[in-house]
Amino acid sequence: MDVLSHEKLPNGPALFAANHPSTTDPIFIQLISRQPMSVMIASKVFSIPFLGPYMRRMQQIPVIPGRGEEALAQASQALEAGRSVAIFPEGEISPADGGFHNPRSGAARLALKSGVPVAPLGIYLSEKHCKRIRATLEGKPDLVAWYLRGPYAITIGKAMKFHGSAADMPLVRSVSETIMQSIRSLAQESRRRALAWAVQPDYRVLRK
Repeated sequence: MDVLSHEKLPNGPALFAANHPSTTDPIFIQLISRQPMSVMIASKVFSIPFLGPYMRRMQQIPVIPGRGEEALAQASQALEAGRSVAIFPEGEISPADGGFHNPRSGAARLALKSGVPVAPLGIYLSEKHCKRIRATLEGKPDLVAWYLRGPYAITIGKAMKFHGSAADMPLVRSVSETIMQSIRSLAQESRRRALAWAVQPDYRVLRK
């Protein structure tokens, strides 16, 4: 695991927004923050044996289909209580080809409503080490993307602050794209660093 931050992480609670290449991302993201953190995760993940109970103990926030407002309310309460929150704006696992889904509105609305700084994250992992397993979650067929070995690089960008009303949908769309654009760029930076490390194993020692 290799983590690079463009600046010191914000003091106090922050909203971490990241791409989502694997089901195991919520676990790894926990390691980057010095503050207590709650991660917004699809409720179906909570039905996975061992992982689900772990998520509950760590005070993660289940996002139930059709009840996103409840999850956003819980996230707002966590931020007000001094906990950082992590969110995946794509709302689902990123495409296996390394691309990205279009962002949903939750990250932007939460940023505008709470006023906390948004720290964008770009994650890169090696697809050949990502084990995609068909499973049944909450009674429906699904695909779980386990990532337990191989390079995992995170780049944390400069924190951004947004102002305005979370009910202003043109503003929400603009903020959503701004956040996602930063995530895409940072994920590419993570990819370049991970590939350089692969051909030069002591790369992380040399990197400033």
